[in-house]
Amino acid sequence: MSLTPLLAACASAPAPSGKIVSLNPCTDAILAEVADPAQIAALSSYSSDPAASSMDVATARRFRSVSGSVEEVAALRPALVIGSTFTAPATRAAFARMGLRFAAFGLASNVGESKAQVREIALLAGHPERGALLNARIDAALAQAAPPPGPLVPAVVWQSGGMVPGEGTLIADLMARTGFANAAALRGLKQADLLPLEQMLAAPPRVIFTAGNPLAGEDRMLAHPALRALSGTTRAPLDPALLWCGGPSIPRTLARLAEVRRQL
Repeated sequence: MSLTPLLAACASAPAPSGKIVSLNPCTDAILAEVADPAQIAALSSYSSDPAASSMDVATARRFRSVSGSVEEVAALRPALVIGSTFTAPATRAAFARMGLRFAAFGLASNVGESKAQVREIALLAGHPERGALLNARIDAALAQAAPPPGPLVPAVVWQSGGMVPGEGTLIADLMARTGFANAAALRGLKQADLLPLEQMLAAPPRVIFTAGNPLAGEDRMLAHPALRALSGTTRAPLDPALLWCGGPSIPRTLARLAEVRRQL
């Protein structure tokens, strides 16, 4: 489950009358969609960084940016802090001592979990109807991206350094919903395992989604000249910002995956 007991308690409480701070790029993107701009005291610094953001950077930069330290969050005197399940226990305890409500969200591992997070964050912001609208957009994107009848196409999402996503991840769920089989999982690879260039060349899938980060200069292997000799394999770039966060990222990810599927 991605929702903590603390989150459940927060969700059942009235929406905050004051400001909201988000400390996670995934919750940043959802909050920016469902809250009034005046409600947002700050977003995480990740969302202002093109190499880490899952939302439009220009939009993120309209808001104050925080690194997540207790001191800078406390200075904003928010009514609610939204963060990650990975937020340090000491930080959570400090928020509790100061009387700050804290709601924690994990990484959504599938579309259903992501839609539940959208509903919860919209409820916390006091705008459940906006969460419903965002989820309706996700449903419409799912319908539009549905693949034609037939077997799933083997595909690998290949990240910088050769890392691959495993099963039980949002991107794996979106691949299946657009007609792809996660070839990394078929090889027995798990989340964050590495797929070396030699193994990719020896048994290539039908599609390689290259999700390197050009800003970090780490995608030389993903563009290796030997890959051009794979005549039966399509290489398609995939923005790494689409890999981890759900909510408003899902329609964009579905559109890209479906575009590649239609071109095969």
